Amino acid sequence: MKSLQGQILIASHELEDPNFFRSVVLVVEHNDDGAMGVILNRPTDTPIADAWDQVFQSDCSCQGLLHQGGPCDGPLMVLHDQPLVSQVTIANHVHFSTDKDNIKWLVEHASDPLKFIVGYASWGAGQLEDELTTDSWLVVPASCERVFYNDTRQWDELTKAVGREAMYRQLNIKHIPKDPSRN
Repeated sequence: MKSLQGQILIASHELEDPNFFRSVVLVVEHNDDGAMGVILNRPTDTPIADAWDQVFQSDCSCQGLLHQGGPCDGPLMVLHDQPLVSQVTIANHVHFSTDKDNIKWLVEHASDPLKFIVGYASWGAGQLEDELTTDSWLVVPASCERVFYNDTRQWDELTKAVGREAMYRQLNIKHIPKDPSRN
């Protein structure tokens, strides 16, 4: 199977696993050994500045909440748009870092978009591919807009968009104006 790195997995209505119910997952790595991703739509109640203080014992001016990236424990991770401190390039203007020095640089120099994450999702060899054959996930390409979308309705919005895109393809519709009544 072709690598899904750089794709977004949208939990289907049939996916009942409470770890992934109504989740939107960015695939950071996918190869023959398995896959690793982070859930994008699970903000915690912890401000980024509080998490930063625990890791670096210094002040942080970043706004927003830390996100729970999945059921597996992991280091502090950041999604950002800075290729200079990227460990993994995921998509155009979407980069991933776990290195402390890179994260510190991001806090000191970069502005939004930044998404701070703890925890991740992991699949063993062939496991994600099996889940795809049971229609547990809808798959769409990652984009800066999709990754850094900061609204609790992200799952709702993406499932609607995927449904519209599928309908357009099925009906061979090339373009629908924003206001069809003005047609």
